[in-house]
Amino acid sequence: MSASILPNSLVRHALNKAARLGSIVTSQKVFEQYTQVLFRDKFDKYFISVDDRFEIFNLVETKMLFFLPTETITDCRDHKDNIFLGLAIAAQASCIITGDNDLLVLHPFRNIPILNAVNILKYF
Repeated sequence: MSASILPNSLVRHALNKAARLGSIVTSQKVFEQYTQVLFRDKFDKYFISVDDRFEIFNLVETKMLFFLPTETITDCRDHKDNIFLGLAIAAQASCIITGDNDLLVLHPFRNIPILNAVNILKYF
């Protein structure tokens, strides 16, 4: 999410690098969560207009590959984050990029590295 709203952040640079090196994957549940969060009123404080959010949404949507997770994952201490783990398994992801500590503590998850933006920029 921070990559979407902070265009000059390390997270945005990491997302751009990941998109150049591979694919950005999503599932219906992940995409719905992303959409709901992107259009929350709390992002008004970042001076991002609804029109700008639609532009971000359209850009991200065109770069995503959709997968249908079939395995139920329950390994994350924050149960809401299990959808990201299920997606990574379904997509046979080469890594998960996140700033979420509930996911980062699982590194690696079933041989899938879970990295923050700094590590993506440093090692890839």
